[in-house]
Amino acid sequence: MTSFRFVHAADLHLDTPFQGVAQPAPAVAEALRDASLAAWDELVELTLREQAAFLLLAGDIYDGAERGMRAQFRFLHGLERLADARVPVFIVHGNHDPLGEGWSGIERWPETVKVFGSDQVTAASAERDGTTLATVHGISYAQRAVSDNLAARFPSPDDHGLQVALLHCNAGGNAEHEAYSPCSVAQLLDAGYQYWALGHIHRRQSLGSGKVAIEYPGDLQGRSAKASELGEKGALVVEASGHRLQPVRFATCDRVRFAVVEADIATLGDMTHVRDALLDDLARLQTQHGGCGLLVRGRLSGRGGLHTDLRRPDALPALLDELRAACNSEAPFVWWDALSDQTRSPIDREAIARRGDLSAELLHLGAALATDQEARRGFLEAALAEGPGRQLPEESRAPDDAEAVALLAEAEDLALDGLEGD
Repeated sequence: MTSFRFVHAADLHLDTPFQGVAQPAPAVAEALRDASLAAWDELVELTLREQAAFLLLAGDIYDGAERGMRAQFRFLHGLERLADARVPVFIVHGNHDPLGEGWSGIERWPETVKVFGSDQVTAASAERDGTTLATVHGISYAQRAVSDNLAARFPSPDDHGLQVALLHCNAGGNAEHEAYSPCSVAQLLDAGYQYWALGHIHRRQSLGSGKVAIEYPGDLQGRSAKASELGEKGALVVEASGHRLQPVRFATCDRVRFAVVEADIATLGDMTHVRDALLDDLARLQTQHGGCGLLVRGRLSGRGGLHTDLRRPDALPALLDELRAACNSEAPFVWWDALSDQTRSPIDREAIARRGDLSAELLHLGAALATDQEARRGFLEAALAEGPGRQLPEESRAPDDAEAVALLAEAEDLALDGLEGD
């Protein structure tokens, strides 16, 4: 059997604006402006370094239908480098860059590039030295909002060689992203393809089972402080021997990462301790993400006397300025984008529990629900049936048990604050 490897990436969002980021220092702003393009350059380097037989790009190459000329030229340069190395590239377009909408200043790509159309699923061979290594099937979006299940249009492939499906879709009903081209995981497992190269979901996910790989590499470069955008971003390297695949390997391509730095005020004495605690947690993240610029958001939590100090109008802005000044000379850069105060005033729970009033009853109920799974499930079902939750869409799922424990703990804290005052 012929052994080879290929690379799968998605959601490049070239020339993307960083969403919800405060106005940074000029040097940081320049790094952010180039981050998505630098990630694309690294993806090209990765593909060449791995001596990949081909590259798959599963949609949202650009951030919008009106594709910036700078992004188009940068994309072209990378494709030309791959063409010079005789590496084919297979592309579908997604909801951010549909084929039927927007403007493109470059109409011709290297002959080694295959852009799938939007009318129907078509197939193209990935070849090396005259030998067919895989057959890639794909379809692009014609317009931004595609509600049809495009996966249903993929024909049953023959059994000859590796069969790859390239699609931008929402498989399994991921609530973090729009339900464009929605399909079920079971449908993909039963379709007859060995590898589903997917895009649209920005969080790295493996949904396959057995001999079928269903992979979301996530986006190539994080774009905001949303949970799905945090941490490492990159592409997947896939080893194949005939139509058999090895477990995928993740490779980073990003140059800027979003991260959350946290400090619990419960044991902190004054505002200098808050600053130092945040900087200590930042040092941990710098070790973890060495070589990348960091866009940091600080989050303060816990109960303690500092809650009152943090509520002063000038407290958080002054602390943010102090943190930025402390990291002004860092390389790679660190930009403290924002601080959030989720702290609460100190409460003596043991004293409250002994009082025998409504607050005490609340604590006793919380303790009982925390240790009794059946009681917890019943309580939540009743709350969702009788409270605001009854207005949720039918497809919204109930929280799992770990989420339920966290939700009840948060609800107990909020109720105590309301009962005890601040």
